[in-house]
Amino acid sequence: MTDRIRLGNATLTRIVETQVDLPPMLFAQTPPQAWPDTAELLAPHFWNPETDRWRILIQSWVLQVDGLTIVIDTGAGNDRTRPSMPPLDHLNTGFLEALGAAGFEPGEIDVVVNTHLHTDHVGWNTRLVDERWVPTFPNARYLMPQADCRFFAPDSPDTTDEMRIVFSDSVIPVADQTEQYAGDHRLSESVWLRPAPGHTPGASVLWLDAGRPAVFVGDLTHCPIQIPRPDDPCAFDVNADEAAVTRKRIFTEASRRRAAVIPAHYPGAGGATIVTRGDRFMVDDWLDLPPR
Repeated sequence: MTDRIRLGNATLTRIVETQVDLPPMLFAQTPPQAWPDTAELLAPHFWNPETDRWRILIQSWVLQVDGLTIVIDTGAGNDRTRPSMPPLDHLNTGFLEALGAAGFEPGEIDVVVNTHLHTDHVGWNTRLVDERWVPTFPNARYLMPQADCRFFAPDSPDTTDEMRIVFSDSVIPVADQTEQYAGDHRLSESVWLRPAPGHTPGASVLWLDAGRPAVFVGDLTHCPIQIPRPDDPCAFDVNADEAAVTRKRIFTEASRRRAAVIPAHYPGAGGATIVTRGDRFMVDDWLDLPPR
């Protein structure tokens, strides 16, 4: 199975870490009937009607463009203590092996982008070596949103015990390689970061335009049910109202540009081109990646 496609002059590779099935209650404002009503869009890759659970992949995207190799989000990571997230607690996945099988050595990665600082987006920033957390990508610049670095910092009144653990094993150990960004931030001729707040205060999207545009949206959307229902929040959003406004803004811009929308957690083909029909967003076409 080849999880690699071309986007104009860029090459995109998907690295899958693990799969998690979650209950619909995490979409508390989505009516129960909306899931079967949207089955044509969701089944079989995004929602299982037999178990009534929706599915996510924990995955990373590796983007090669403008002479750079960029890892977009780094998944959950192995060996981590995650008391409030049992599916991610003390994982032991073959992420590094999958990365190597795709042709990437950790020392060859130039840039790591954390679209936000939740635990399932920063985990492989580091790995455990001799009981010590060390950078997984020793030669990379780690780009992190400044607003999240402040909001989730161990001494912040807004943070949680879990996020203090996340900082200790996945953020602080790469401090010497970290560059915090705010506002629009250009990485190269074809790649730039832009704020997309709501899911977290510093949540960002990465725009690519190397002949075929795409936008990597992190957790702007967790499930395609939010495409026709962009006002529906996910329980993981820090500010659900702001996230909905941002989701509609990014969907609208992507549809106007004919840009592929590539979330962090979509299984199936991983992302889609979205179009508008009146005031409704719809999937026009999926990425040409093998279904996962």
